Amino acid sequence: MSKSLIGRLMLDLEGMSLSKEENEILLNPHVGGVILFAKNISSRDQVQELCGEIKQRNPQLLIAVDQEGGRVQRLKNGYTILPAMQKLAEFLNADSDENFSFATDLGWLMASEVIASGIDLSFAPVLDLDNSRSSIIGDRSIGDNPDKVISIASAFIKGMNQAGMQATGKHFPGHGGIFTDSHLAFAEDMRTFSELESHDLLPFYALELQLGGIMTAHISFSNIDKEIATFSKFWLQDILRNKMGYAGTIFSDDLSMKGTDYVGDIEAKVGKALESGCNMVLVCNDRPAAMRAINFLEKEKISQSRKISELTASQSISWIDLEKDTRRKDIIGKLNTIEK
Repeated sequence: MSKSLIGRLMLDLEGMSLSKEENEILLNPHVGGVILFAKNISSRDQVQELCGEIKQRNPQLLIAVDQEGGRVQRLKNGYTILPAMQKLAEFLNADSDENFSFATDLGWLMASEVIASGIDLSFAPVLDLDNSRSSIIGDRSIGDNPDKVISIASAFIKGMNQAGMQATGKHFPGHGGIFTDSHLAFAEDMRTFSELESHDLLPFYALELQLGGIMTAHISFSNIDKEIATFSKFWLQDILRNKMGYAGTIFSDDLSMKGTDYVGDIEAKVGKALESGCNMVLVCNDRPAAMRAINFLEKEKISQSRKISELTASQSISWIDLEKDTRRKDIIGKLNTIEK
């Protein structure tokens, strides 16, 4: 089956069903994806109905969500409450035989529930190395030990793949080394390339063949390249594409975040992210900016991408079947022993 051409912009919706304006926006050839936030979600049935609306309007669109677990879990009512990844790591490390099969089970469960709702992709797992340095990563990270992060993330990704979902590692080349939250301010990490290569980059090097997508960090590693990674040809082309040989989809993190403001308006941000090597750009929680991004893509005649279509869910899952699945029941039982 040939891959579809998909637009390069992912945007959000304003409510829990499509507005008249959004019905038109989703037909624009430069719009390739929709990301759901808490404001778009009330219940499992409502999410399924919304995703059905989206796909009926434009079957090519990629639908995504952040369903990491812990404090970043958008789907809650009717869904399994997942532990923060650091809690999962603590649980696994306490297991005397150090068997990471439960991480595989949890990856399968998360992805199965997301796909059963009509969503293609959860932006997971977080591959940032952190214990307590970062104000925004923290317990979203599996931990600070690269080997353990690689082992647990690899097992988690295996489970996602079993459900039919591609994994998206974030935030390249590593967001866990500084306190600053790039949602709120320009973020700068002063470490050298050799320091990053021997620590933060290790999970991306080890897992790149397992990652259908990679999301960029809005971090400037100023001793390496003054641009934040999202706008850096050095990071996205020289390192990620050429040195690492990564062949999957590169997503920008949300270009509405304050850490991107230094380059100018949304047009400048979108242009720079695409020029640097992002395949798909996110513009969220700012509808006027999203509309200007569409106009920019039209004006510049930005081409669509076939690569992005590889990330649509590879199989369908029924909630009726999933609720009967003994694997899901067993995982939920074991989850009750983990402090959330």
